[in-house]
This record gives sequence, structure tokens and C-alpha cells, in this order.
Amino acid sequence: MKVYFTFLGCKANRSEQEAWEREIVALGHGLASSPQEADFIVVNTCTVTGAASHKSRQLIRRMHRLNPKAKIVVTGCYAEIAPEEASSIEGVSLVVKNADKEFLPQILAGARAPHALPLPPSPGNTRAFVKIQDGCNNFCTYCIIRIARGRERSRSIPDIVEEVRKLAEVGYQEVVLTGIHLGGYGRDLGVDLVSLVKALLNATPIRRLRLSSLEPWDIPPNFFSLWQDPRLCRHLHLPLQSGCDETLKRMGRRYTTAQYARLVEEARSSIPDLAVTTDVMVGFPGETEEEFRQSLEFIEKMQFARIHVFPYSPRPGTPAASMKGQVPGRIKRKREKLVAEIGRRSERAFQSRFLGRTMEVLWETPERHGDLYLCSGLTDNYIRVFALSPNPLSNVITPVRLVALREEKGGDSEEGPERGVWGILEEVKEGQACVS
Repeated sequence: MKVYFTFLGCKANRSEQEAWEREIVALGHGLASSPQEADFIVVNTCTVTGAASHKSRQLIRRMHRLNPKAKIVVTGCYAEIAPEEASSIEGVSLVVKNADKEFLPQILAGARAPHALPLPPSPGNTRAFVKIQDGCNNFCTYCIIRIARGRERSRSIPDIVEEVRKLAEVGYQEVVLTGIHLGGYGRDLGVDLVSLVKALLNATPIRRLRLSSLEPWDIPPNFFSLWQDPRLCRHLHLPLQSGCDETLKRMGRRYTTAQYARLVEEARSSIPDLAVTTDVMVGFPGETEEEFRQSLEFIEKMQFARIHVFPYSPRPGTPAASMKGQVPGRIKRKREKLVAEIGRRSERAFQSRFLGRTMEVLWETPERHGDLYLCSGLTDNYIRVFALSPNPLSNVITPVRLVALREEKGGDSEEGPERGVWGILEEVKEGQACVS
């Protein structure tokens, strides 16, 4: 049996996919490198917005077109919220709800998974995503994830430490901690995220530890002192959603712009060269031209290292879907472009600060370019770096001198746009090459 896994949405979905891939291999089955060669195709869906549900349906249909003979298994948040709709899509053989998704490999294989060791890193897959909790207790008025994922549930610290230790043993240089509500980690167990991070830094040899998205209200006092350990990546993703207090209030966000700005100022003063990235939603119900103007001014003032901007789309079952003042699509698209342009400028300004400096880069993907390889990787503070190398660098950390901004060649993706920085490799030791 060969299985092809694909997902869209959050990094928690990506971490779930990595766990399933390990278990399928442990059960003695194979991973398909493309949908066309798969017996089963597993689609881990998203429904955070109406647009995400639409993309989930599109992805399922695309998988069926690519391989009409494969059995398609649909799971994730869209499958949880609309199981009958998902099952009616042509090609879908099985819908697995979120409560059962951890058993998905066993469902496919008809057997209990033995002890599943982590799969080693491979080019393009050099950062391991570890889901430390699931569920959300928040009440943002536009979001249905608390219904799709349920209440918060955390894994134990010893369990997570053991997984990260094994990932380090098989060669991973970086682990990204993910969750549906990462900052809520441990509240159901009487521990917290600070305790977990300290345990991972003290008890594992992982070279880099990165935190994914954190809600601003979850940052406790003295949180930034954790970055005294240089293995903790200098990168914080703090979703803003809007730079207008009235809009934030309707969204159910638990902070004001002044509180957010103070938090970012404290983070930047405590962690040198910190990258602060964010999410911004435009066209939320009731967002007037004046509210958007205030939001735009605040966003520009914050000088984020990267902005993920997206238009609000109504999600049935959420309070925002029935709010007055729904914004027309053409206005949302215009606002999205304006925020994206600020994002490009502020990202380039952040990257420019590091030109002429030598930074450590974890290489991910090498591509052959004549006699050389064009290698791509990330600094710990989330700058995408490109360099030419005689060796196909992947899953190694090397020093690189950043020399010039790279021209944009494509659009955004969740992992980041094509734009980045050109680097010149410092001395690369023998044996520092591609892992496979």
C-alpha cells in the first residue's frame, strides 16, 4: 500500500501529516511521492474561513482528477464541520473526524502501529514540526476552529521531550513547536509553555527551537528571558488581525493596539535582531474607511518582518457571519493589496538591516544550476537566504555573508515568498552536503 498525504492550513496540520508518515512507514507501507502513484490519498483540510473550506474542496477534487483510482480519505477541520458535504465529493471513500484522526494510519492499514521512529530529514524537509497541543478555548468572533478542534488538550512535557530528542538523533537541526492555541499549552496539565521550552533546551541537543504563532495575550512576564539561550530562534509570530481598536473589539481580540505595541517594543528590546511577523485580516464586518486607515497607519508603524494578509470571508456558525456592515469583495481586495505593499516594504527594510553581516543558515532545498547548486534556507530570525554552492546543501547549518536583496520571482506561500537575500557561503566543511 502506498499513501500520499497532503494538507492545507495551519502548521498543526503539517505536524499531523509528519506523524502519519512516520506511522505508515513503521507499519511497513510506503509513502507515495505523487498522487498518481498512490493507493490512498489523505487530505488534511482547513475551515478557518469560508475561503479555506472552498480551497479544501478544490484540493480534494484536484486529487481525484490526478488519480481517479485512488481512495481519498478526508480529515481535518472542514471534514469535522461538514462531514456530509465532504463525503459527497466525487472520489471520497472515507471521512475521518478530528477525534479519530490520530488513528488514521491504523485505520488505513488495519493494524496497530508499532513504535514509529522519526523519518530522517530530506531536502526540503529539514525542519520538524511537533504538535504540542490541540484545541482552542478562545472566542474570536470570526473563527470556528474552537468548534472544529474542541477544547484545549496538551501533551505531557516528558512525551514532547522524548519526541524532540528522537528527532535530534535522526538528524534534525530545527524543531518548530506548533499547536492550535500554542500559548494555551499546559493549562489543562498545570504546566505552561515556559516550562516546556526550558525542558526542551535543557534535556535535548536540538540545535534550533522555533515557536509558531502565539496570541499576544498569552505572553507571560519574563517570557523573553528564554532567549538567553541562543538555540531559541529569534522569531515571534504575533497575530495582529487589525490595527484599529474598534475592529479588534468586534473581532473578540483581547488587546488594544497600544498593548500590542508595548509587547512588541519589549520583545525587540529584549531580543536583539528579533523578527516579528504577523497576520492581518482586511474587510472585517463594519470595517469603515476610517477604521482601515487607522489600521494601515498602525501596521506601517510596527515595521513587521513579514505580514500575512488575507481578506475576511464569512464562516457560517460564527458571530461575525451575521454582523452588519459586510464589506464588498472589491473593497476587500483593494485593502488587501495596500497591506501587502506595506508588508513588502517592511520585509525588505528588515532584511536590509542584515546586509554585510554573517548569519547562520539552515539549508533546506538545493536545485541544480549548471555546475553549481542554488541552495535556499532560513536564518534563525526567518530571513530566506539563497546562495550558490558546489555542494547540494541541505539540513546543515553554515555561516553565510548576506550581500544583496534578491528580486522577487513569485507569490506568497505559507512558508514565505520567493523574495529573500543573496548570500555568499563562508567555508563549507567537507561532508556538509545534502542528506540524501
